[in-house]
Amino acid sequence: MRRKCAAESAQPLEGMDLRKPIVLANMVSITTKFKFGAHQFLWKSYWTDDDLTILDQAHGLGLTLFEISLGDDVQFDRARVGRHAASLGIELTVGPGNLWPEDCNISSDDPHHRQLGLAWHKKSIEHAAELGAAAYCGAIYSRPGHVCRRPPPADELPRTAENLHLLAEHAGKLDVRLVIEPMSRFRIHLVNTAAQAMDLVRLADHPNLRVNLDTYHMITEERDYGAAIRRALPVLWGVHTCENDRGVPGGGLVPWTAVFEALSGATGCVRLMLETYNTGPGGFGYSRGIFQNVCPDAEQFVRQSLGFLRRSAQPSH
Repeated sequence: MRRKCAAESAQPLEGMDLRKPIVLANMVSITTKFKFGAHQFLWKSYWTDDDLTILDQAHGLGLTLFEISLGDDVQFDRARVGRHAASLGIELTVGPGNLWPEDCNISSDDPHHRQLGLAWHKKSIEHAAELGAAAYCGAIYSRPGHVCRRPPPADELPRTAENLHLLAEHAGKLDVRLVIEPMSRFRIHLVNTAAQAMDLVRLADHPNLRVNLDTYHMITEERDYGAAIRRALPVLWGVHTCENDRGVPGGGLVPWTAVFEALSGATGCVRLMLETYNTGPGGFGYSRGIFQNVCPDAEQFVRQSLGFLRRSAQPSH
């Protein structure tokens, strides 16, 4: 069974117009619970059976969430990792962040590629369930790097929504949430903003579907962070939190006051996940397009980030 927050942030979908932002003033009496976590990419690119000590480090740093990256080039004992995470009280999520075949894309113009994408993601969701993961997260609606510079076909969003519905149904039977994340125009063309993500959720029309936002991708696509977050609140799973350069949160261009003011309207648990790429000795940031030394040491990155995020999450008086 997947590990859950005491109360999940998503509100019931029935009767809600997902195209409209939530009015924050109507929710001032709600107490938001934040949980803090980190992605394995702060440490390394490929998870192996020798990496349980990273979970121990995460626990020692005060984290209760951890995201592991799956892919065709990643092999490890999923049940063993899941047991260890559970023993530490860590909720796991997974994403398809490693080898993801180009022809596995549920929004592709090619119907065969869409079918391959469905099969590939169903297999990954099953791997998530073997881990005991709470969610399978990412740009599941397409594929990072898939950018079509053409007007969108009329059936592109509906056919994607239909496939997302099928994946959400499959994931739900395995007690895994399906979570989609908008990405910037440099990574993907189909869903760049919170509004577009909500349109897709509305079309997919499945109660097991959620949205994760990312403060790094938002800097390119959103003019108003607060409005974007409030728009996603009905189905918000969490937020990937880093600065506009993918560095430690704080001191950059991300409007953190607006971020946390909007998140204060969440009805329960909000997961704040640190996500960047290790750029220290032996790191792999350059291979992911990070050319500044933003994360030379994972533990230092987490400590500095947690200090800032916890201060920012305190209610103002």
